[in-house]
Amino acid sequence: MSLFNIFNVAGSGMSAQSVRLNTTASNIANADSVSSSVGETYRARHPIFEAAMSKAQQHQSASQGVAVKGIVESDLPLNKEYSPGHPMADTEGFIYKPNVNVMEEMANMISASRSYQMNVQVAEAAKSMLQQTLRIGK
Repeated sequence: MSLFNIFNVAGSGMSAQSVRLNTTASNIANADSVSSSVGETYRARHPIFEAAMSKAQQHQSASQGVAVKGIVESDLPLNKEYSPGHPMADTEGFIYKPNVNVMEEMANMISASRSYQMNVQVAEAAKSMLQQTLRIGK
């Protein structure tokens, strides 16, 4: 793997972690929303990642990046709460809250932030090595 490929791999990692941070932030922002039906209630979303191998390098090396395959909604049950006095309550007096666990989302946000930072450090180290290589020729 050349040093130039490192920038592609680190860049794809930063992009993937950025998507992860955005979906986590969206989950946290909607954690306290309320709905009167199951169909309208916000559901936690999570990105799905996959290894992305460059077509040109499939036969030469094992350098891979990360790609976002998609974003899926959580299939965990929604939080159903009996609150007949709530203006959003259905005919039976229930309100529905998202299946977002704020503590898990905060841990996920910290993990994504640290992964992003590590990818930045990898790119900076590769840049430094390239600069030092160029100085050798002087």
